Amino acid sequence: MTIRARDTSPYATGHRTAGPSAPRLSAPGPAAPGPSASGPAGGGRVIPLRPFPATPGPVPQPSREPLLRDLVGAILHRERLAQRRTLKDVADAARISFGYLSELERGRKEASSEVLAAASQALGLRLADVLGRAAAELARPAGFHPVTRSPGGDAPRAQVRLAA
Repeated sequence: MTIRARDTSPYATGHRTAGPSAPRLSAPGPAAPGPSASGPAGGGRVIPLRPFPATPGPVPQPSREPLLRDLVGAILHRERLAQRRTLKDVADAARISFGYLSELERGRKEASSEVLAAASQALGLRLADVLGRAAAELARPAGFHPVTRSPGGDAPRAQVRLAA
């Protein structure tokens, strides 16, 4: 495929024909085997736009740490349930919308520190308490985090490790 320079003048129609004055952006050399976009007389070498990986193989997956929004949301959710309060009650006390608090608890929204502080105070906690609990859960050994999300759902579920 030969790439040609595009006329950027305000009078360009977008239908420029490839003439001898059109500069070639591909390197000169023998044509690559196979069909070429430059026609049967082809003359340019085809340079792939995306190079292929040298060795195709499995890509190592980094260890997945829980997201902070999931941890904080689960902490707020657990605390609200422990106090036997409704979403509406806590949302009204925090002066945030019912739907936003719901999404916050499910880990769907990344809340600002002001919103987190308001939700924490509505539950009788300090922001430092909520963030301290989240930090403690992040500091647990790799592979064990009590807050996980089910692949198809929004409900958190507890993860238990049994001793061997």
